[in-house]
Amino acid sequence: MSIGIALATIAGGFLFPFTIRMMWGKMVDEWGAIGGWMAAAFIVGTVWTINHGIPKSMIYQSGTVWIDMAVAAGIGVFTASLLTGGKFSKSVVNLAAAVVGGVLGGFLLSLFL
Repeated sequence: MSIGIALATIAGGFLFPFTIRMMWGKMVDEWGAIGGWMAAAFIVGTVWTINHGIPKSMIYQSGTVWIDMAVAAGIGVFTASLLTGGKFSKSVVNLAAAVVGGVLGGFLLSLFL
């Protein structure tokens, strides 16, 4: 893997939790529950397309690791929460759920892609 591909992969992994932290809560605050559904569709769909769905995508897929975007979202949002004063002990369950969900999602995708 070249340095350029590694940097693009890191940036792609950063993009998803960053977009979640910057936009999701504001969409829910502004539009209520429908804002959460819109955030789920627009944020996840757009970032997935940038990271995986275009011919020159940001994230390099080697095919040897079972990781899904949920892992990036879980770890990124967890880290951002800690850096802004959140409590580690309160968020361990959410982090574990994100890691398990991400690995499971990546594994399931690897079975048929």
